[in-house]
Amino acid sequence: MTLPLDLIMFGALIAVILTGYPVAFAIAGVATGFALLGSATGQFNIALMGALGQRFFGIMTNPVLTAIPLFVLMGVILERSRIAEDLLETMGRLFGTLRGGLGVSVVLVGALLAASTGIVGATVVAMGLIALPAMLRNGYNPSLAAGMVATSGTLGQIIPPSTLLIILADVMSSAFQQAQYAQGLFSIQTVSVGQVFAAALMPGLLLVALYVAYILIRAWLRPDDAPAMREAVTRPHLGAVLAAILPPVLLIVAVLGAILGGVASPNEAAAVGAIGALLLAGGRHGLPRWLLVSGGVALALLAVLAGGWPVRVQRSDAGMAEYLRAALYAGLALWGMAAITVAGWRLMRAGVFGPVLTSTLTVTSMIFATILMASYFSLVFVGLGGEHRIAAILQSLPGGPTGALIFAMAFIFVLGFFLDFVEIAVILLPLLVPPLILMGHDPIWLAVLIAVNLQTSFLTPPFGFSLFYLRGAAPASITTGMIYRGVIPFIALQGLAIALIWLVPAIGTWLPRAAF
Repeated sequence: MTLPLDLIMFGALIAVILTGYPVAFAIAGVATGFALLGSATGQFNIALMGALGQRFFGIMTNPVLTAIPLFVLMGVILERSRIAEDLLETMGRLFGTLRGGLGVSVVLVGALLAASTGIVGATVVAMGLIALPAMLRNGYNPSLAAGMVATSGTLGQIIPPSTLLIILADVMSSAFQQAQYAQGLFSIQTVSVGQVFAAALMPGLLLVALYVAYILIRAWLRPDDAPAMREAVTRPHLGAVLAAILPPVLLIVAVLGAILGGVASPNEAAAVGAIGALLLAGGRHGLPRWLLVSGGVALALLAVLAGGWPVRVQRSDAGMAEYLRAALYAGLALWGMAAITVAGWRLMRAGVFGPVLTSTLTVTSMIFATILMASYFSLVFVGLGGEHRIAAILQSLPGGPTGALIFAMAFIFVLGFFLDFVEIAVILLPLLVPPLILMGHDPIWLAVLIAVNLQTSFLTPPFGFSLFYLRGAAPASITTGMIYRGVIPFIALQGLAIALIWLVPAIGTWLPRAAF
């Protein structure tokens, strides 16, 4: 009897990852072991390993994935620039006098930080250190307070821009192309990062609305769980509110507006976000405000003018107007570079720039190492026949396409208890998604459902990363059991969001169709 090495390989991978061994090395080790075992038993053609270098080269030159380090850099810079502290303090004073107002402010700040930084760990730790003690001092139920902080931090994975959505866009695009090839279509369509960003925006706002509604309803039904602030507090004036909210909002508009408006590619928008974050952080460390504003305006003007009226001085018929425009663009670029240089120098003087680059390099290396080794794993898994086995399993399930999708979503949810979203996205989804698309499911709608489902992996014990981040930042009075109990209602709300997107697909598909 021939052993099902493909299924055994997948089970072995989960078992090795649960040992705590570094994920990239665990994936590579399992793939190598089963490639050799499959070759020895005649189930794997070792000549397939010759395609590994080409696969790695394709990943490292993939223009979609090059946006990841820039978005990570943007998020790390903003996390170090104390924007979270200002937002939490201002929003807490603005809403704190309402019953449940502190909880609402935590969710809203989480949404703003999600759209500007996209880093779950930074958001959860910042709010765990600042907002959680404030809620406990004012009599909030400890489990509810912990659940709000842990959950609002995960919004960084569903509200664009986020690394999850970039990786998901690349996976969905490849799966969509595979499905079209299988149907004999060679004039193929693709799924872009911009489409996935647009598709995830409305579901992200839906989650924010569900969280806020739950907090307000619970505060109304059980006033002792989320009382109004007991501390004396003065409501912030309009200028203070705008000063705290405008910087991240302007950055969000610049990045997402450039992508959704078709002005810039995701890579270019990521560069805009990184530069904007650098200027904002420089302003927190001594960059003169006039230089910050004028440098930002110069770069914005350069982007708009160069996009609408490009310079082509190499043409034989180029006139004086062409040369004057080139001189103007050069001046704007030099002034913007001067502001960027001074901002970088200020951050270096403050000891911030080095840790920012180190953290960016660490996170980016971890993501790309996992993606590369997952490609290696997929090559071996497919060579063992795993791709055909998964397609056969999905097609044999009762309920047809709906039954297959329910099974896939349940499987992803269960794996979220044990695996990180990157591991699920780059290992499992390339195998699950093509058969689902072949069954007739819309790839954009499918991407949104999977994105919300993957977001729950940050909250589901025992390995939810948001739970770990909060455990490290929470006061000693908050037990691990309190954190686990606190996130349960919010996991249920995420399930409700998935159901609503399923029943009303336009929540995820209207904006990308309108924008693209």
